[in-house]
Amino acid sequence: MAAVFSGDTLFSGGPGATGRSFSDFPTILESISGRLGALPADTVVYTGHGDTTTIGDEIVHYDDWVARGH
Repeated sequence: MAAVFSGDTLFSGGPGATGRSFSDFPTILESISGRLGALPADTVVYTGHGDTTTIGDEIVHYDDWVARGH
């Protein structure tokens, strides 16, 4: 089983911290789609805060996050 430590990039339920000079929403989304989204769906995500999740459980919501804008 693969695992990744996402820090504040991806939480269970959505993108992580944004609104800072080093973590704006477009950058976070790029990291999620380009790097994390390339990982196998069963990869366990250890988030910076809160519950663990998997890439597969989160990436299915990516288009919703983009449409929502946050």
